[in-house]
Amino acid sequence: MMSRRRVDVNLDELDQIIDRGQRAPLSESEGEKLKSVIHAMAERLLQKRSTEKTSAVLPPDTAPAGKPDTSESVPAGHGRNPAAAFRGANKVAVTHPTLHSGDTCPECRRGKLYHQKEPATLVRFVGHAPLEATVFEMERLRCNACGEVFTADAPETAGAAKYDETAVAMIALLKYGTGVPFNRLERLQGQLGMPLPAATQWELMAAAAKPLRLALEELIRQAAQGRVLHNDDTSVRILRLIREPGDKRTGTFTSGIVSLMGAWTIALFFTGSKHAGENIADVLKQRAHELPVPIQMCDALSRNTPKGVETLIANCLAHGRRQVVEVVDHFPEECRYVLETLGGVYHNDAV
Repeated sequence: MMSRRRVDVNLDELDQIIDRGQRAPLSESEGEKLKSVIHAMAERLLQKRSTEKTSAVLPPDTAPAGKPDTSESVPAGHGRNPAAAFRGANKVAVTHPTLHSGDTCPECRRGKLYHQKEPATLVRFVGHAPLEATVFEMERLRCNACGEVFTADAPETAGAAKYDETAVAMIALLKYGTGVPFNRLERLQGQLGMPLPAATQWELMAAAAKPLRLALEELIRQAAQGRVLHNDDTSVRILRLIREPGDKRTGTFTSGIVSLMGAWTIALFFTGSKHAGENIADVLKQRAHELPVPIQMCDALSRNTPKGVETLIANCLAHGRRQVVEVVDHFPEECRYVLETLGGVYHNDAV
């Protein structure tokens, strides 16, 4: 890695250079000064995009000998997926048109044919609307004497509800699993000739959420019993959030809480005006009193720490390491010692 030279930046001086450049051409020294600052800023931005692996931060010829190579190799296949990866695909068994197991080999006329364990495979994609509608046209007959109308019964495959459970599940996956907005799905369905208004999608989601509430509450209760809980949040944009009376907060967040409980990992997400610390406090209020204090894994931001409940704080090591990476050019030997020492910690974690 090429070390960068240090550039002292005087913002007032740069402002004066830019102001003079608006009135007259810059002198050679002023141009060089401005160019050096811009290049330094660009190099700084490139460094922040680094993988932050020690091998990417420190020169490769000075890496300590004997350390295991933990670099990940690129798998072969160039992104292609084998047929076994298509677990949700329809399977169509195609038999040989003329040969069967036990037949005499048509090539050598001596051996017997037998089934291979693995068939030859072909993968074919076809396009469908995200939600497909079927119109059942039941025949109607009318008596020309009495006027009575006789209508064919709907087939069993039509079901009782206009929107099948699978349709509701697909809307939920598109909206909350992959981030497809209701309006965008409405536009796509309309273009494919199977309209599905955004308002209808919302009504279906609101109705489907009610029976899921019990499952969510049980997941929260079980997550509270975990021995290790991770929490953090990120800002999220909500166009219109219903707030409690007197709530003067303006920010909205999505908090992620991951609880490790034996062999199970429970992931919870909460969206609203509360921070991650407040949300994890609400979860831990359901923790059994006889259990030991849980380990809480988070960064050192104050709003990640819960109030009113006790946790054993284990701050995120990666955040601290990142600060060391940012000053490696100014303190190379000191940073090398820290990064290589932490490399042993991460190696033990991996083992």
